[in-house]
Amino acid sequence: MGRSQDRIEKRGRDWYRERDCALDEFADLLQSDDSHPTRYAAEIMQRIPVYDCQQLNGITGDASRRAQLQAEWAHVFRDGAGVLVLRRAFADLGPVDEATTVFESIIRSEREQGQRVADHFAKAGANDRIWNAQEKLCLRAPEVFAEYFSNPMLRIVSEAWLGPCYQMTSQVNVVRPGGAAQQAHRDYHLGFQTAEKAERYPAHVHQMSPFLTLQGAVAHSDMPAESGPTKLLPYSQRYAEGYLAWRRADFREYFESHFVQLPLAKGDAVFFNPALFHAAGANRTADVQRMANLLQVSSAYGRAMEVLDRRRMCEAVYPVLRERRALGCMSGSEAAAAIASCAEGYPFPTDLDRDPPVGGLAPESQQDLMQRALDEDWDPTRFTLALNDHAARQRFA
Repeated sequence: MGRSQDRIEKRGRDWYRERDCALDEFADLLQSDDSHPTRYAAEIMQRIPVYDCQQLNGITGDASRRAQLQAEWAHVFRDGAGVLVLRRAFADLGPVDEATTVFESIIRSEREQGQRVADHFAKAGANDRIWNAQEKLCLRAPEVFAEYFSNPMLRIVSEAWLGPCYQMTSQVNVVRPGGAAQQAHRDYHLGFQTAEKAERYPAHVHQMSPFLTLQGAVAHSDMPAESGPTKLLPYSQRYAEGYLAWRRADFREYFESHFVQLPLAKGDAVFFNPALFHAAGANRTADVQRMANLLQVSSAYGRAMEVLDRRRMCEAVYPVLRERRALGCMSGSEAAAAIASCAEGYPFPTDLDRDPPVGGLAPESQQDLMQRALDEDWDPTRFTLALNDHAARQRFA
């Protein structure tokens, strides 16, 4: 059977498995450039389209031409390089500098409080990071927040991928001189699942996940290549099985041999499909404090219709499940089904200051906690205390 036939059958699979990921197929997808024109780009650098926002002012103010620009960006994210750069996204650097001052004060205060901030893809404490920088900036300096996020380019690029009613969140990352690089990865949602959990999602969910989020970063300092701007692998979002492949040593080795980096100036921004293989680079300078405001923009279509008090539901049903397991009249799979209908299975959103991803990519979910309690035969009082503590860390108590 030829390779083309293998690929036809592979595309028809309902489930992906980590062991089936093929590096040669991945490499082939990355080599074929996109023929779709990027007519609004100022230049193409290392296969990545770069847009000069000051040249786009007349376009973004016209509804018809703005829609054409957004369609071009959506194509870049979906089928093209998967990433684009917005030069001079902040032509006026005043809001960037003012936000930087606030972020630095937050970092100092959190350090003084003894916080050791965990990271998703780097060693805790290796960098300075502010979780939930969005809310912290808004509450500490609402005038700065308003000036910063009134930038229309942020809205235009977010709506190009997600449409209206999106939700903006952000985390600030500072990589000090000597700071180590991250490992190559894909991002939220499926990128934050273990390989075992990701395999449980059908193939169409792997294809859907990138459409729920847009990743971005605003440069709060000049970022020469030696300071370690984000390492990017153009076109890698095309590989459908990538949420399983990125942890494998052969794929990570390929990434390290083929990634590109674009230097950024303060006020520039980069946006990319969350399925793009990427990683923060190592800061090899002696004096550059590389700061970026990492923007994570979420689709409006990721929430349930009704609000349920799942903590109370878990508290009520746990003693029943425990008793039935003890009596042998409920199997483990039956208990798991009941837990899935009761407890929150997804650990996000959460307060990552209080509920960090220590020891993994994501915190423990309510379902994980309930299953652990059942497996370890906690008494109901202990479970209630743990459940309340879990809710408090998520700020839903």
